[in-house]
Amino acid sequence: MKTFLVTGATGATGSPTVKFLLEKGHRVNAFVHSEDARTQKLRDQGANVFVGDLLNLKHVRTAMEGVDGAYFCYPLTGGLVEAAVIFSQAAREQGVKHIVNLSQKQSRPDARSPATLNHWMSEQVFIWTGIPTTHLRITFFAEWMLYIAPLIRFGRYVTPFDPDSRFAPLAASDIGRIVTGILTNPEGHGHQTYELHGPEEYSHQELAGLLSTVLGKEVRFEQIPVEDFVRLLGLDHDRSYLSHFSAVKIDQRERRLEGLDSIGTAIIGQPLLTPAQFIELQRNLLT
Repeated sequence: MKTFLVTGATGATGSPTVKFLLEKGHRVNAFVHSEDARTQKLRDQGANVFVGDLLNLKHVRTAMEGVDGAYFCYPLTGGLVEAAVIFSQAAREQGVKHIVNLSQKQSRPDARSPATLNHWMSEQVFIWTGIPTTHLRITFFAEWMLYIAPLIRFGRYVTPFDPDSRFAPLAASDIGRIVTGILTNPEGHGHQTYELHGPEEYSHQELAGLLSTVLGKEVRFEQIPVEDFVRLLGLDHDRSYLSHFSAVKIDQRERRLEGLDSIGTAIIGQPLLTPAQFIELQRNLLT
C-alpha cells in the first residue's frame, strides 16, 4: 500500500483519480480548496482530506507528508508557476518518487495564451527538480460539452471556435485512470511527456451532429465571438479566460489540438470512452 497526493481532488480529473487509487487499495491525501458536499464524499470514500491553498507552502507541506507519488492539477487561473514551485519544493523535502503533471496539448515556450505558457513553464519547474515526472499534455476534455450543457438542452452547440476545428475529446474519467496507472506503475513513465487524445476525432460541426444523433434531437452548431462566449459561461469577471479562449481559437486553426494516440489505452489496459459513449453517459445533463 502506498500513499498518493491528489490535488484538485473534487475536480473533473482529481475526483476519479481519488476513486481509482482508493479502489486499488492505496491511501489518498485529497487536497481541496474549500469544504463542500464533494469534500464529504471524498471522506466517505476513505480519502484523507486536506483543505488548503496550493499557493501556501505550509499547506502543501502538510498534505505532502509521507507521500510516495503525487498528481498536480491547477485551475485555469493565475498562480500556476508559483504553485508548481511550491509543490516541487514540498515534494523534494518528502522524497516523493513520482509526479504526474496535468498540462495542455499546445504547451510550448511561444504560446499565445498566458495560461498555456505557464503550463510550459511549470513543466520546466518539475524538470529542474529532478523528480521523475510525467507531463500529460491533454487535448480538450469531453467535458467541454458539459460546459455548454444548458444550451445543448435547447438544441444549441455554442462555441467561439471555427466549425472545422478538430480535436479528439478525452473524458476526465479516462484521464483519472491514466494518472492512476502511472502513479501505481511508474516504471518507464518518469521524465516523459505524453500528448493525449480521445479515441475519435471530430470537428465542432461534426460533434454537434453526433450530439443530434445520440440524443435524438436537433443540435445546431453556432459560432459566437469569444467575448460573448466567455460572458455566456459567466467567466467574464476574469480576463484570463478571454485571453485563453482567444488564443486557443488560433491554436485550433493551426491544428495544435488535433491528433490521436494509443498511449492512454496502453496505460489503462482498456479502450477509452468514445464521444458517443460519453454523451450517452451524460444524457440526463444534455436533454
